[in-house]
Amino acid sequence: MQKSRSLLLVTASNPQCQLFIDYLHHQLESPVAVLPPGTEWKPKELHPTLVLLDVDHLSDDQMQKWHARAMEDEQLSLAAFNLRDEDHAVETLSALHLQGIFYRSDSLEMICKGLQSLADGELWMSRSLMTRMISFLRRQQLNSYRPVCGLTHRELEIIGLLGSGASNGEIADRLFVSEHTVKSHLYNIFRKIDVHNRIQAVNWARQNLGIPPPADLGRRRRESSHHRGPG
Repeated sequence: MQKSRSLLLVTASNPQCQLFIDYLHHQLESPVAVLPPGTEWKPKELHPTLVLLDVDHLSDDQMQKWHARAMEDEQLSLAAFNLRDEDHAVETLSALHLQGIFYRSDSLEMICKGLQSLADGELWMSRSLMTRMISFLRRQQLNSYRPVCGLTHRELEIIGLLGSGASNGEIADRLFVSEHTVKSHLYNIFRKIDVHNRIQAVNWARQNLGIPPPADLGRRRRESSHHRGPG
């Protein structure tokens, strides 16, 4: 691994984790640090860092926070490990911008090989996974140019924000409408796409629309706070 790039492992700290860190440090000859999930990371100096996210120990919200941070910091690149299978990888990649994917079944040697490739600026994921993601993105692009299940532009906007993890109140604030209006739109959305709750709606959006990057919602929140006055 390039000496100018460090590796940050975001996972629960335990003896098994320390053995993993020692192995990576020895094989990659690069600094390796561990950060418990939910802990604020404050780098001592600015240099390229590969952040390896343990999906077994991070919530969706924590994963999205790392995604947002990486979108704003070109020094950071993200990879995820301990994914169950390719379906899990597709689901994760549809919501997060990741450079690499590692499965629970991957050997330590394979993980080191992948980390070296990531350090060299390459992607690390299987050909079949890339093929599925290309198909997913093409479907996303096609759907952006045509009506989907009779959803209006505003309903598409709301289901997109819903997929970014926004609450009804946050959606209302973003669109400058009341929460009652948001609930009415959600009722119509659920009826049109034949789902019964928010989780089903988000899953439907993943398959048919893709999920807008959470960083977009965060940026818009900041922009709206600058342009809106009190009350």
